[in-house]
Amino acid sequence: MYPDGGSFKEERTYGMLCHLLAFAGFLIPLGNIIGPLVIWLMKKDQSMFVDDQGKESLNFQISILIYGIVCGLLTLVVIGILLLIALGIFYIIMIIIASVKANEGVRYRYPLTIRFLK
Repeated sequence: MYPDGGSFKEERTYGMLCHLLAFAGFLIPLGNIIGPLVIWLMKKDQSMFVDDQGKESLNFQISILIYGIVCGLLTLVVIGILLLIALGIFYIIMIIIASVKANEGVRYRYPLTIRFLK
């Protein structure tokens, strides 16, 4: 138990939410960035784990946005369509893996992520 009454289980839950709320992007434009950003801003000062996982999720979401724009431009030369499909599959799988790892208390690192926030 932590001095403020919280627990590591609560931290793991918020860390997991930092990753899972990225799926909000399927419903709300830029929801994949706004969801993790809200959780991170609310809890970053209270938990090092949530601070770490929130930054990681935001870095991944911004990186995927950039990769998606590049793939979108490449659709003009056809290869972008295949890359967009592969990127979408990669995106969903990585978010699920990160969510499970965060729920286990593991500080997960996404592959192919540009570290904007350190």
